[in-house]
Amino acid sequence: MNLNKVQIAAMDRIRRIKILNGISGIKPVNLIGTVSASGNTNLAVFSSVVHLGSDPALLGFIMRPVGEVPRHTYENILETGSYTINHVHPEFVENAHYTSAKFEGKESEFEQCGLHEEYHEDISAPFVTESRVKLGMNFIEDSFIKHNGTRLIIGEINRLILPDEAVDSNDELDYEILGTVGTSGLNGYYGVNKIGRYPYARIGQIPDTLKS
Repeated sequence: MNLNKVQIAAMDRIRRIKILNGISGIKPVNLIGTVSASGNTNLAVFSSVVHLGSDPALLGFIMRPVGEVPRHTYENILETGSYTINHVHPEFVENAHYTSAKFEGKESEFEQCGLHEEYHEDISAPFVTESRVKLGMNFIEDSFIKHNGTRLIIGEINRLILPDEAVDSNDELDYEILGTVGTSGLNGYYGVNKIGRYPYARIGQIPDTLKS
């Protein structure tokens, strides 16, 4: 496959969506938990969470255009300023997938998809009990992306929960222990296997074996 911009635009819509959704590679898959001001909980699967900085500890995620269909996650974050980000693991990846169905605002995906709410101080939004990595987030910024109408939602980590044994002697997360799932496209999910670890890259210290 070797397509230019015109050919990409001319593709069958569904085929284009599937291919372009997966072309960026394996991405982290997370469940974002929220609650409305009236107390209705919501849970939605996202594959766009990205690291934005460590000091302050910021994460962002992309919200699709608002207004075409109800965006309960977005509405709840604006109402309460609180949300959670939860890793997905093989034991409940199917449950997580079905949170993408278009439930009504008063229907909780926790209940409909067989997952459980968990609460911690300072975070009004629900965490996912089944997740081994849970992040409590405070809403910081809503950045509109004019070119396609999406929004970058930026939040600061207010609480970090993960197993001690998943942090190795170099203070790096061991994703084989965590069993965190990745995703590609609209409905494909993948496990994670460690390939290697290399020292910090410095000029003059690149191994001769890599040089042509």
